[in-house]
Parts: sequence; C-alpha cells; structure tokens
Amino acid sequence: MKTVAAAGLVLLAATAANAGPGHSGDHDEMAVGKPGNAAQVDRTVEIRMHETDDGQMLFEPASLEVSRGETIRFALANDGALDHEFVLDDPAKNQEHKEVMQRFPEMEHDDPNSARLAPGANGEIVWTFTNEGTFEFACLIPGHYESGMHAAVEVIDGNAAN
Repeated sequence: MKTVAAAGLVLLAATAANAGPGHSGDHDEMAVGKPGNAAQVDRTVEIRMHETDDGQMLFEPASLEVSRGETIRFALANDGALDHEFVLDDPAKNQEHKEVMQRFPEMEHDDPNSARLAPGANGEIVWTFTNEGTFEFACLIPGHYESGMHAAVEVIDGNAAN
C-alpha cells in the first residue's frame, strides 16, 4: 500500500511540474519564448557545463545577450564528471522546478527548453526568444544551482537604436 501511495505522489508531483506551458505535450509559447525551427537559426551558442577543482559547477558562458525574435541553437557539451542539465526559463519558473527536483531528483524531462546530459555527452536545443526580459538557463539537479550552475539570458529589443 505504501508503494502505491508513493507512486501516486510521484505521479501527482510530475503532473504538477509539467502542467505549465512548454512541458511535455504542450508546446505553447512560454515567457522565455518557444521552440525554434532548426532551418531558421540565426546563430549557434556553445554552452559548456563542468565542475571546477574547488567544487563550483558552472556554465560557460556565464551570461548571454540575445535579441527578441532571434533563434539560437544551443550546442550543449557536458565536459564535467557529473550529470548536468540545461533548463531555459524564467527565473521564478526555474525556482519552482528546482523545488520539485529537490523532492524527485531523478525526474525525467521531455521539455523542448531542457536537456539532461551525462558526462561527456553533447546535446542541442533550438530556441526562439519572443519576449524581452531577463531569463536564465540553469541546472536544477539538487545542489548544482547552489554551486553556481545558472546563467543570465538578457533578451533585448534588437530593433532599438544603440
């Protein structure tokens, strides 16, 4: 009976975590944008995930600026010794997701704005930024965000005069 109750709680939490736009089966536009068309990529940004000798976990680059309407191919490389993930979203949404990951650290994702990579693995996300604002990409595996694994994404009006 305890196993059935635990399985029900896991299913409930996974359903709640995936209820918003951009989660499995629902590819509506999110605040951070929408999945992009690989044939219409404006540029590729290489993202390196790794740990340092002093215990930090990092993304390189540590920040990114893009223009509203720009489609980016994120070429992801996990150069570290641990699993890492890349979750692109609004900072508040990432914090909500991080709290769920604390309770269910092995949660699998099938979202167009995220990828989980084993050590040495590569991945790719193509994303179109449709709204201006400050967003982030982060690793939400328990302890990784707190160890420095998050980076700001500033989306600016690409048509504004400098």
